[in-house]
Amino acid sequence: MSITRIFLIRHGATVLTAEDRFAGSTDVELSDEGRTQVRRLAERLSLIPVDAVYASPLGRTMETASILAAPHGSKVVARDGLKEISHGHWEQLTRREVEQAYPEEVTAWDRDPFTYAPPGGETGLEVTARALPALLDIVKNHQGKPVIVVSHKATIRLLLSSLLGFDPRRYRDNLDQDPAALNIVDFKDPVRARLMLFNDSSHYSESGLAIPDIAGACLSKWWSTETAESGAQ
Repeated sequence: MSITRIFLIRHGATVLTAEDRFAGSTDVELSDEGRTQVRRLAERLSLIPVDAVYASPLGRTMETASILAAPHGSKVVARDGLKEISHGHWEQLTRREVEQAYPEEVTAWDRDPFTYAPPGGETGLEVTARALPALLDIVKNHQGKPVIVVSHKATIRLLLSSLLGFDPRRYRDNLDQDPAALNIVDFKDPVRARLMLFNDSSHYSESGLAIPDIAGACLSKWWSTETAESGAQ
């Protein structure tokens, strides 16, 4: 079975993370804490024969990807489709400031962030429309190989919602992404995906968890020819 494994990773903590500011399209740097998080993840992934490294072109994702790519001697390829959601005129404001200044907008956004965006910003639908084709193109170009893809909190949650068939209107309620979190998504082809690891940050500690093996005959017979013989569903 030829499986394309995507290591889908959120960038490390930034200088604005602790301030709880909207910084989707704002270009901010990693903090020292964020660099430490990413270096530990890089060590965790260092023995995997990575075929390519892709990232959103923003500074925090490019730096994260560069740290992750270093053990593999890989060049980071920037993809615009992987950028974070833009929050329009909320950018660089704290959550409290936005709630006080634009209460009606916040209510509409909380109700349905997939189809609503603050003025000048992007809806979740718009982000999915650019991010999903970018990710699937990467899968097509590296079939059967492991690839690192570095993106952002909302973008990753929207991608996973789409790939797994979750209600995208609730991506902010049902899914989370810690700084430098590792997700592993396996593709048998660009149409179907299986989530193998989600929002894992065990590398924050000195001894991270092992990378899970690619699944064999389980869940659905589509994933393995062995399943049809065993009768498993």
